Amino acid sequence: MDEMWSFYHDKAHQIWLWWAVEHTTNTPVAFTFGTREHKYLDELLELLKPFNIQKVYSDNNFAYDKRINHDILEIGKKNTQKIERDHLTLRTRIKRLARRSICFSKDKTIHETVIASFINIFFWNRDLPDFN
Repeated sequence: MDEMWSFYHDKAHQIWLWWAVEHTTNTPVAFTFGTREHKYLDELLELLKPFNIQKVYSDNNFAYDKRINHDILEIGKKNTQKIERDHLTLRTRIKRLARRSICFSKDKTIHETVIASFINIFFWNRDLPDFN
């Protein structure tokens, strides 16, 4: 599990992508958007309940330490390298996530939709519906 910072409209409107990937295949399992508040980690954990997660690898974010049982939580950068690499993929392929870019989302809904669409297409091989 990890989180990635971005913004819409201007840098005062921060938004975080909270997501979890399956460790061996590096495939996203679930994701949600929000701030760095614990309630968005709670949303992600709720989405993960049907998967009966046995082990969680995360960085040293205090939210994980407070919300996830220590028996299944393993903190450290060694096991989060794959998801960090996914952050780079997102930032490289979605211009509005690049740290220095003139491209940005003006609206939160558009921002979330672009990222969610990319995850659906790139990681899950899902096509967007034909709106014609």
